[in-house]
Amino acid sequence: MRLNIHHTTTYHFDHPTAYGLQQLRLIPKSRPGQDVLTWQMEIEGGTEQTRFTDHHQNQVSLISFDDSATSIVVRCIGDVDTHDQGGVIGKHGGFAPLWLFERATDLTRAGNHVRQLIRGLKDEYDADIPRLHALSARISEAVRYEIGATGAETTAEEAIEIGCGVCQDHAHIFIAAARAMGYPARYVSGYLMMDDRVHQDASHAWAEVHVAPLGWVGFDISNGISPDPRYVRVATGLDYAEAAPISGLRYGKAGEAMMVDIQVQQQ
Repeated sequence: MRLNIHHTTTYHFDHPTAYGLQQLRLIPKSRPGQDVLTWQMEIEGGTEQTRFTDHHQNQVSLISFDDSATSIVVRCIGDVDTHDQGGVIGKHGGFAPLWLFERATDLTRAGNHVRQLIRGLKDEYDADIPRLHALSARISEAVRYEIGATGAETTAEEAIEIGCGVCQDHAHIFIAAARAMGYPARYVSGYLMMDDRVHQDASHAWAEVHVAPLGWVGFDISNGISPDPRYVRVATGLDYAEAAPISGLRYGKAGEAMMVDIQVQQQ
C-alpha cells in the first residue's frame, strides 16, 4: 500500500520568544514493512541546526527559533510504501541493548493497577502472542478511549485509575504490563490511515514487544489489532518522552497556541 502523508504543526506566540529549541522526530526510515519513497521537511520561523541518529535509530532534528519569530511551522510531506507483515518487525537492531527495554520509566512504572491487569495471564495462556493480545483486550476494557482526560505526563498507573485515555496511555499501560511479565517492550509513534477520515489532529501511538523467536511484534491497543499496511512507524523509545514527534524548550513569557493537521491517505 502506498500512503501519502502531510503533517503540519504550527505554534503561535503572543510575542517573540527570547530563545527556543525544538527536537523533532518526524523523519521515518525504511525498515521492515515500510519503504520511504520521498520525504521532505520544511521549517518556517526556525532553522535546522543539526540532524543525528539517536540510540533508538530515530532520525532527530534540532531547530532553533529565528529572531523575532512569532510562529513556527513544521511541515512534512512524503510517500511511504507499506507491506503486511502481521505486525512483526523482526530481529532487534540499533545501539540500545535489548535488556534496556525491560527497564521501567516514570511513565511506564508498574504499580498495583498494572499488576492487577496482568493477574492470571501467564497461567491462562501458554503462548506469548495470545497472552499479549489478551493483555491488549484487558487494557481496552479497563481504560476506554477518550480525548482530554489525560495529558503527556500522565503515567500508566494514573491512566488506569482515571479509567480513560488515548493511544499514548494505552501504549504506556501495555508497555508497563509487558515489562512486568518479563518482556522487553517499547513505545512507537507514527501514522495511521483512518477508515473514516483523512484529517487528524494528532499522530498515532502503539507498542512493540520482543517475543522470541519472532523479534519485535506490534500491538495497537486502542484499535485492538497488530499494525497492518495502514501504519507508518516513525520513532521508537522506552516511552513517549523518547519518541515524541516534537519536544523542546523556550525562554520568555509569551503565550502559546499549537495546531496540528495530519492527512494520511492511500495514493
